[in-house]
Amino acid sequence: MQELGAVRKALEAGELDAALARLMCGDPAPGRQRVSRLLDGFRQTFGAGEDTPVTICSAPGRTEICGNHTDHQHGRVLAAAVNVDFLACAAPNGTNTIRFQSEGWPLVEVELDTLESLEGEKESTAALVRGMAAQAIRRGYPVSGFDAYAMSDVLPGSGLSSSAACEVLLGVIENHLFCREELTAVELAQMGQKAENGYFGKQSGLMDQTASSVGGAVAIDFADPAEPVVRSVSVDLNALGYALCIVDSGASHASLTGEYDSIPQEMRAAAAFFGKTVLREVDEAQVLANLPALRRAAGDRAVLRTLHFYADDRRVQGEADALERGDMDAFLALVNASGRSSWEQLQDITPTGAVGEQAMAVALTMAERALEGRGACRIHGGGFAGTLQAFVPLDHLETFRARMEEALGAGCCHVLSIRPVGGTVLLP
Repeated sequence: MQELGAVRKALEAGELDAALARLMCGDPAPGRQRVSRLLDGFRQTFGAGEDTPVTICSAPGRTEICGNHTDHQHGRVLAAAVNVDFLACAAPNGTNTIRFQSEGWPLVEVELDTLESLEGEKESTAALVRGMAAQAIRRGYPVSGFDAYAMSDVLPGSGLSSSAACEVLLGVIENHLFCREELTAVELAQMGQKAENGYFGKQSGLMDQTASSVGGAVAIDFADPAEPVVRSVSVDLNALGYALCIVDSGASHASLTGEYDSIPQEMRAAAAFFGKTVLREVDEAQVLANLPALRRAAGDRAVLRTLHFYADDRRVQGEADALERGDMDAFLALVNASGRSSWEQLQDITPTGAVGEQAMAVALTMAERALEGRGACRIHGGGFAGTLQAFVPLDHLETFRARMEEALGAGCCHVLSIRPVGGTVLLP
């Protein structure tokens, strides 16, 4: 840790430029301004002096490239960290209370006298704060109170996993302040999933947290969630002539927890028909051989979602291999196939029964038209609302962006880069 005033001087002298350039995948100048505002926010919120020892930590958002709703069934996914993040200035406060101030939101205070999840904290930042601290304490680390001022450009509801980035950020802070940096990136991800499942109340898989925590592009096999196999995938989209775009459909998924939960529930119901817990434990041939009985027991939507799982699980390997050998034609064909499978079989494009508002279906239709037969697009993240993902030829990027913003609104199309760094401490 370094004194706040020393951090400010190092920032002004350009000593953090190299680290900021890696996080932002480009010009560090906006990052300098952001860190300066972060230091001011910490000082003003918590009454810190220039001699207060602080640390600066960051955790990125993530993009899911393939493996839509496969992780919670112990399947495979291809994901990547991106150059938007949760950034925090933090310091121990000598109490048993964590004070977490996310810029623009109310101050969250969590007393660590109770480590169990609280019903009144469900679906709140306080639940994530308590959940992450509890996981570290139960691993034997002396986590106590700290102050953290955070800023995020991971837009809520964007499909870039702001909650996972927040969880990883809290884990990185605690790992640095109290755990002697002994927790690995995968362990921090596992802690984040437990906090989200058991404290926040959302039954997510482990992909979001792993991609945020590890960084870069990663193919992850969750056959054993306690020991996921993580393969780094070398990819430079710009060198391959493509841009990664995330397009906001204009609809929030904040109230759609039930829709998301129905997917793992129905997949597990199909697995239970065969006496198993998750679909990874069931051979696809068994499903096909018992299709009539499975339809009667679990319902047709559960069957279609089950078939999507097997197809998208296979596509992960194909997409990762195609990216590493630079075969964009093969990669894009698989992305489009994944997108159609999510729409037709997984059915996470339109909330159940929605007629008057089908924002994601409209957004995907317009993206396909704007691509003019080039590139690829698909649902991004959990689905039903939020964002879509598109891989756009660089020579068509401005045309694509203009058409999407004409159809869906100014600022809806975000051009991102794959960030090589996961959850990290900027200042030792």
